[in-house]
Formats: sequence, structure tokens, C-alpha cells
Amino acid sequence: MFDIKSFFKREVEKKLIDVDDYIFMPERVEMMLEGGQLNCVLNSDGRVDIFYSKQGVTEVSSAARKHPFTAFETELHHGVYDDVIHDLIKEVDKIIDSSSKYFRRSKILPTTAALPSSSAATDK
Repeated sequence: MFDIKSFFKREVEKKLIDVDDYIFMPERVEMMLEGGQLNCVLNSDGRVDIFYSKQGVTEVSSAARKHPFTAFETELHHGVYDDVIHDLIKEVDKIIDSSSKYFRRSKILPTTAALPSSSAATDK
């Protein structure tokens, strides 16, 4: 026998779980972390962008919203995005600790000459 009540219940639950149909209130959480600035941004489409900047080096990563019916700050406090944040910090530290074989801080890079002004712009 076909149970119409359970069928409708399943269809309603399926619609509620589909995150693509929702618009989220954008949120931003900023904090200092391991000598750098961490910015976690919840976008209106449910995407989470995480920025980590330290000593002029910035690394960015995006993640899908993992628990759409939980407050964004609660997700952060429970460590839902800790793996993404850890990878960002590791990448920024790797860049800071590395050095180029071509560009050295002791080497002064030559400056280029200014571009001449266009004669077409002065004719008007």
C-alpha cells in the first residue's frame, strides 16, 4: 500500500535540505591568528570564503556551507572549517619561509622610466 503521508514528508524534507534554494545573510568574522589576520566570510549563496594574511602574503580558500541550518559563528566555534584554516596557515608560512634564487632583498631592482604621454590625448 502506498503511504501518501510519508511521501509528502520525504518531499518536504528534500526541499528543505536543498541549500541552493536559500539566500543567506552575509556574515564576516575576523580575528588575529598565529601572527596573521583571519577573515571568514559567509556569502549570500552559502559559500564560505576564508582569507589568511600574514606579513603581506595572503592566501584564500572557499568551502561549501557544511551545516546550513546552524549559525555561522557556531560552525566556526565547533571547528567545522579548521582543516581549511590549517591548510591556509601552512601555505602562507611556507611562502614566507621560502626564498627566490632570482630576487634577493639585498638586490635593488631597477625602476622603469615613466611612459611618455600620448599625443592623441593632448590634441583634444
